[in-house]
Amino acid sequence: MKQNQVCADNPLATEPVGTLLRKFAIPSIVAMLVGALYNIVDQFFLGHKIGELDNAATNVAFPLTTVCVALALLFGIGGAAAFNLTMGEGDSKKAARYVGSAISMLFISGVVFAVFTQIFLKPMLSFFGSPGPVMDYAVTYTRITSLGFPFLIFSSGGGHLIRADGSPKYAMLCNLSGAIINTILDPIFIFGLDMDMAGAALATVIGQAVSFMLAVRYFNRYKTVKITARHLIPGWKYTGRIAALGAAPFFNQGAMMAVQITMNKSLTHYGALSAYGESVPLAAAGIINKVAMIFFSFVIGISQSMQPIVSFNYGAKRMDRVKRAYTLALRAGFVISITAFLMFQIFPKHIISLFGAGSEKYFDFAVSYFRIYMFFTFINFIQPISSNFFTAIGKPIKGVFLSLTKQLLFLMPLLLVLPLFMGIDGIMYAGPSADLMAVIVSSAMIYAEFRRISADETLQTAFKKCS
Repeated sequence: MKQNQVCADNPLATEPVGTLLRKFAIPSIVAMLVGALYNIVDQFFLGHKIGELDNAATNVAFPLTTVCVALALLFGIGGAAAFNLTMGEGDSKKAARYVGSAISMLFISGVVFAVFTQIFLKPMLSFFGSPGPVMDYAVTYTRITSLGFPFLIFSSGGGHLIRADGSPKYAMLCNLSGAIINTILDPIFIFGLDMDMAGAALATVIGQAVSFMLAVRYFNRYKTVKITARHLIPGWKYTGRIAALGAAPFFNQGAMMAVQITMNKSLTHYGALSAYGESVPLAAAGIINKVAMIFFSFVIGISQSMQPIVSFNYGAKRMDRVKRAYTLALRAGFVISITAFLMFQIFPKHIISLFGAGSEKYFDFAVSYFRIYMFFTFINFIQPISSNFFTAIGKPIKGVFLSLTKQLLFLMPLLLVLPLFMGIDGIMYAGPSADLMAVIVSSAMIYAEFRRISADETLQTAFKKCS
């Protein structure tokens, strides 16, 4: 009776799935775009002020941003999934503990990572593949941006908790406000005050601080449950469940960081052995990776908008709504992916030119890299949506496995092996090869899961008829 009452009162169980997905998708996509735009906006303005060295520097520093996103997803997605699953089961008191623990862990992890970065910054950037001429730019930029890591992690992860509470528009406001402030301040600091890398970094931190304050304001008036100081004490039982449910996107980001570091080192090494030199491939790949992030922001935003719908209805045993949410997410992902594929194949040079000028060799490499490395963009939506689906239904091990297939199981080995035979071209062809294999594995796992869900529904129907 308690569970039925909770379902009757919750729009996740009553509103049309398509309406809910649209309601959650736009704020989720904006939130993901904001995370990408902080770095992309800096690179856009700095590329016009400094040039190729700046593009290489922000690319070298980017793995640190990836770690921040990973921590935000670990406690943000994990906390949101635990909250929605528990609310679907009708236990609001336990759900409040999940939200409170997630809030605390977001801030604590941000502070710890910021301190760690300040202490070990130069060795980390060197490990990430920074060549000598790029190091000073990267240190200047990252020394300042790392001060904003607690704000970035808290606001990004907090957005998932806010959406789980049924306020996707406010979550969008939190993230969008910071991005807008960063975009306004960037040209003022970079060109007006002639602060270059330091100015871009300072604008980023200020924008993230504003997003942080807006998130804190919301948590003081959480709608579905009341969050008190007692709930903010991280309980190991709750934190463990949160981490388990957030493990898939966390490990996916961690795998992306490992691949990014490996790729930076490979681009520098094999670039030095080619006609392009060590800095050109690093700078060009950095821009293309950022553009790819915009595409993936849409896809991952859709997969995250699916999470509260799937989690709540899976907990409430409403499997028809679970399957419909996944199917609609796939359709939206396909439309976005085929659009991005056409743009990447037809207009690569136009897109790259938005980030400043470069040599003829720079554009030759960038255009080839864009078209080859991103060739399977039109099917790249399947793996992230499927991975998040398993997380949403409380099966984190399957979600973690899927999140690792593309990055660690396929792309990493290919990045190490193919360049041995093909030189720097091997890095380009490693991308589409890994994409195709990841899609095959994802499709097989989802097919098996949907067969199991259908079998369970048949058994439940038969049991009801017998009783």
